[in-house]
Amino acid sequence: MNAFKPLVFSGVQPTGNLHLGNYLGAIRKFVALQEDNDCIYCVVDMHAITAQLVHSDLKAQTRSIAAAFIASGIDPVKHIVFNQSAVPQHAELAWVFNCVARIGWMERMTQFKDKSGKNAEQVSLGLLAYPSLMAADILVYRATHVPVGDDQKQHLELARDIAQKFNIDFGDHIRKAGLGLDITVGDEPVHAYFPMVEPLIGGPAPRVMSLKDGTKKMSKSDPSDLSRINLMDDVDAISKKIKKAKTDPDALPSEVEGLKGRAEAENLVGIYAALSDKSKADVLAEFGGQQFSAFKPALVDLAVNVLAPINNGMRRLLDDVSHIDAILKDGGERAGAIAQKTMDEVRDIIGFLR
Repeated sequence: MNAFKPLVFSGVQPTGNLHLGNYLGAIRKFVALQEDNDCIYCVVDMHAITAQLVHSDLKAQTRSIAAAFIASGIDPVKHIVFNQSAVPQHAELAWVFNCVARIGWMERMTQFKDKSGKNAEQVSLGLLAYPSLMAADILVYRATHVPVGDDQKQHLELARDIAQKFNIDFGDHIRKAGLGLDITVGDEPVHAYFPMVEPLIGGPAPRVMSLKDGTKKMSKSDPSDLSRINLMDDVDAISKKIKKAKTDPDALPSEVEGLKGRAEAENLVGIYAALSDKSKADVLAEFGGQQFSAFKPALVDLAVNVLAPINNGMRRLLDDVSHIDAILKDGGERAGAIAQKTMDEVRDIIGFLR
C-alpha cells in the first residue's frame, strides 16, 4: 500500500432536536458522499457530556440522530452507522492524543473560548480536551476525509497537527514496526502512521439562519421553537413556522444583489435554493417581484415535499427502537474491529505491552 485508503468519517452530537440547518449543512452531504466513498457516520454521544454532563434521556437523543441518518438515506449496511461510546478505542486513542497535543493548542480553540467565556477555570476538562477526542474519532479509523462546516475547520486543523506530531515523534518506531507510509507534508518527507486528514467542502454550504432573526444561525438552543424547523416537525408545524417567519414589506428582488441588507429575505431564498438544489439567482428569476405572501406558500410546499418523508421515516424507526439499536450494535461491532486494529498498532508503535 503506497497511499492511505480513502475513507470518510463524520459525527453528529445527540443534543436537542435536529433541525433544517443540520440537515442541509451536514446530513444531506453525508447521504451524497456515500455514493462514491466508504463512509463511517457516528453519533458522538461521548462529546455530548462535555458541556452538559447530565441529560434527561441521552439514549433517546442518540437513537433520534441515528433515525435521522437512516431516514435521510444513509445506508447502514453498505456503510457504518454507530454510537461513539460503543467503541472504547475512541477514548483510548484520545488519551494518547492528550499526551501528544499541547495545552496551548487547546486553549486557542475558538469554540473553547466561546463556550467557556470568562469562566474558563470552571468548565470541565472535557470541554478543553474534546478536540483531542474529535481527532481520535477520525484517526482511530485512519480516515482521510471529513465533511466540515466553517465552525469545525479549526478542529480539523488540530487533528492534522496531532497526527503530524505523532508521526514525527514516533517516526523511527513507525518505521521499525513496518506500519507507516512515506508522505510529504508541505515540503517535509514524513514516515506516517496517521493520514493528514483533508476537509470535504463540496460546494458552498447553505447557511441556514433563524426564522425569527435572519442575523442568527438556526439553533437547537434558541428558546423559541418558531425559530427553527425541526426534522420531527409535522406538516402543520412546518407550514406554521414558515408562514410566521420574519420578513420585510418589500417584494423579492429579481437579482441576488438586491438581497443585501435584507437578512430575512436572503435566508428564506437561501432555504428555498438549498431544498430545491438551485442557486439563489435561479430562485429569484422565478419569484423576483413577488411578495412574500406568494413566496411563502411555495416554500411551504417545497419544504414539506423534502422533509415529510424524512419525518415519517424517523417516526417509523423511533416507534421500533429495537431496529435502531440493532443497526447501532452492528455498526459498533464493525467500527470496533477497525478501531481495535488501529489501537493494537498504536500500542506497538508507542511500546505498550500487549
